[in-house]
Amino acid sequence: MRTITLANGETVEVECLSCALVNGLIEPEGGVVMETEHFHAHQDVAYPIPGLIILASKRHLKSLDELTEEERIDYITVLAEIRKAQRNVLGIESVYYFYNEDTTHHFHTWMVPRYDWMYAFGRSVESVRPALLHARNEMNDEANLKSVRQAISALTEELER
Repeated sequence: MRTITLANGETVEVECLSCALVNGLIEPEGGVVMETEHFHAHQDVAYPIPGLIILASKRHLKSLDELTEEERIDYITVLAEIRKAQRNVLGIESVYYFYNEDTTHHFHTWMVPRYDWMYAFGRSVESVRPALLHARNEMNDEANLKSVRQAISALTEELER
């Protein structure tokens, strides 16, 4: 078991955070943005950036090549639908996608929007980590969290159409 501190400061004991989220043992703050037979998408509120989505497989696996053909089709379809909603309802023009296999979690992809304020940290992929930390440490106030929750609602509504 691992002890994990959630964005709201609560701690939970879980073997796998992703499994706990996709199986409904832990409710992501703001709720589920989209869910299919194979995937679960939610806002990562540990980094309060509107539209920062984590797309996680429901099945416990670590690598893209472990997805079945049906899961691969679902993955790219869901990824594209979320990206289209980010652009259409949140005006997000650029996104960084991160997926790594050396994690203690299971297969998931981060969809990190690129906002103008982030350019203060640079323009390359290397600027993303400082921007995420800035959001966590400097933007974790109620006004910004409200805009994050509004983004979650807008994306969820768009994706339910």
